[in-house]
Amino acid sequence: MTADGGHVFDGYVIEPVQPFSHEARVLHRRDYHSGREAHLSPTDLALGWGPMSTDEVLQQVHISQRNRFYYWRVEQFPIPRREIETHSTNVHVIPASPQVASALERVQRDDTVRLAGQLVNVRAADGWRWRSSTTFEDTGDGACELLWLERLEIL
Repeated sequence: MTADGGHVFDGYVIEPVQPFSHEARVLHRRDYHSGREAHLSPTDLALGWGPMSTDEVLQQVHISQRNRFYYWRVEQFPIPRREIETHSTNVHVIPASPQVASALERVQRDDTVRLAGQLVNVRAADGWRWRSSTTFEDTGDGACELLWLERLEIL
């Protein structure tokens, strides 16, 4: 533990930004195996809640993930664009323990999950940084949440 309440993990400093607790449907998951980010966060979860967790809407929205981004595409909007943007997100998950990592491995598309932990920023001694979004209102590059996941429940 660092003086500011952060964690040291394999040479990285994990700095807490704000508590995070959220229940959502898994729209897609993507596992990563190479690169600095994959070492910290082996899994990204695209999550949806509210209108973005209903079968009626999701049947009309194509979801994908690649290169640490979450993408959606529609032929016709089943709900307003802004509702899609503010009721879904991509979360880069850093498991806080081997038990959480094991639980994360079991998460599948369409599961409803309850996640709890801390949104964090990460830094390395060489100046590298990875920052979390702290709102569901943003979109595009930098809009993903970087989550130090302490508890995971598949509902």
